[in-house]
Formats: sequence, structure tokens, C-alpha cells
Amino acid sequence: MVKNDNLSELAFFSVLARKGSLSAAARELDITPPAVTKRLAQMEQRLGVRLVNRTTRTLSLTSEGELYLEHASRILGAMKDMEEQLRAGRDAPQGLLRVNATLGFGRTTIAPLVSKFARRYPEVDVQLQLTDRPINLVEEAFDLGIRFGELPDTRLSARRIMSNKRFLCAAPTYLKKYGTPVAPEELAGHNCIVHRQNDDAHGVWRLQKGSRSDTVKVGGRLSSNDGDVVLNWALEGHGILVRSEWDVAKYLQSGRLRIVLPDYTLAPADLFVFYASRRNLPARVRAFIDFLAEEFDAG
Repeated sequence: MVKNDNLSELAFFSVLARKGSLSAAARELDITPPAVTKRLAQMEQRLGVRLVNRTTRTLSLTSEGELYLEHASRILGAMKDMEEQLRAGRDAPQGLLRVNATLGFGRTTIAPLVSKFARRYPEVDVQLQLTDRPINLVEEAFDLGIRFGELPDTRLSARRIMSNKRFLCAAPTYLKKYGTPVAPEELAGHNCIVHRQNDDAHGVWRLQKGSRSDTVKVGGRLSSNDGDVVLNWALEGHGILVRSEWDVAKYLQSGRLRIVLPDYTLAPADLFVFYASRRNLPARVRAFIDFLAEEFDAG
């Protein structure tokens, strides 16, 4: 393993050999000639060989010095190449990007955006994994995750890329048949379609109106862990559903769904992209985050 002190010695000796004299090397390194002499002597003592032949004004390399310089040049060159590659990776998006997103939203929205991103950045390879279960970014080696609602881990860094309200809604056919609730406690007497997500408390809805907060335990005949399934059940008139603005805006506009208890609000389901560290993000990760923000802002 190459230590920092060793790298420093390699660089020092390369300058000394290139300049060809102790005084010239001292000026290049911005130290005194005696300091150059002392450092060279310490190197030779540590290595147990003479590296240079000294004269009054110049120096020449011994065969051991030539060998040391050859290896030093190769090692320093490799270090320079590595740093240039790392800088290129920082400045130009390239390499493997691993993304996790939820099943339904990932399939209908994120996957097409990945396709568009891949065309813009042909040097980036994207692996998109879709799952509704919580993930550990670090343990499962993902660069970033895309989720609605509260972040799964407060230790993660995150960027909100879309605000997204949530509503209680139902089809007009259901409301005509069973009536429209006018207070949160009436929800307990209705067929409510429950979306079972992760470890959330199933069938517990929390509503807010000013300083008043209501928590209602709801029930119904239908529940699912798939967002598209529960939305379709609501559209077919099976009951009242909590769904986000992103999912139901077009159905509210067309009249296929109506908002229930419009004076009450629910916790938002803002869209976040989250990642393990805010510092030194690879260019491919920064580019994808900026790309998502741009796309959702445009939408």
C-alpha cells in the first residue's frame, strides 16, 4: 500500500531529477537548499542506497536513482491518470446509475423518464428496480430512490421534486347510492378502499381542518397494496379512497371522481428523490436528480 509520505517522496525526487541541481529543486519546491539536502539524505538512509552523485553545482542519478525515478514516474503518472478519470466522472455523467422507485409510479412515469435520460446521457447505464417495499440505499447499493410522502430514513439527503396533495375521493355513483359524508367520523360507516403500503397503519386516516385533527379507523370490503388497483375500484364505484393529486387530477377534472370532505386536508404525498450523501455526488447522480426536477417542473 502506497502511503502519503511515500507519494511525497516520489514527487520530491522527480522534481530533483528533473531540475538537476539542489538549488533549482529548492526554488521549484519553495524550500531552502539545506532542506532539500536533508530530505534527500533521509530518503537515502531509509532506502539504504545512494540515489544521486552530488557535485558542487549539479547532480547525477546513480543506477539506483535511475531505477527509483523510473518507478516514481510510473506511479505518479498512474495517480495523475486516476485523478483525471475521477474528475471526468465528476464533470461528465457516465457509469452505472442504480435507481429504485415504486411499482406503479415507476412503471408508468419513471421508466419513460429513464428512457429520455438515457438518450440525453448515452455514457450512463441505468438499472431501474421497482418495488413498494422500503429499501436501504447503502446496503442494497442504490444511488438514489424515488418515493412519495415522508422519507423512509431521516439520515438520508433528499430533494423534493414535486408537491403533491392528497384527497378523499369517490365516484359519483357511490356517493349517489350511499350518500356523501359531511364529517370525518361518518367515514367509519362507509365502504372505504384501503391502500396497504409498507408498514403504515392500514385503514387509519388522519384529517386536518385548521387546528382540529381527526383520526378515523376506516374499513371496507376491498383493499390492495397496488395503487392502480385501488384507484380503479374507486372509479368503479366501490367506495371512498385516499389518493394523491398526481393520480386523480384528470378524473376530478372529468367528473369521474369527486372530492369528499373538501374542507379537510391530509398529509401531502410530495415526491422526493433521496440519496445517501449530499457531498461529492457523482455526476451521473447529480444529472439524474436535476433531470427529474426539470421534467416535473415542466409538467
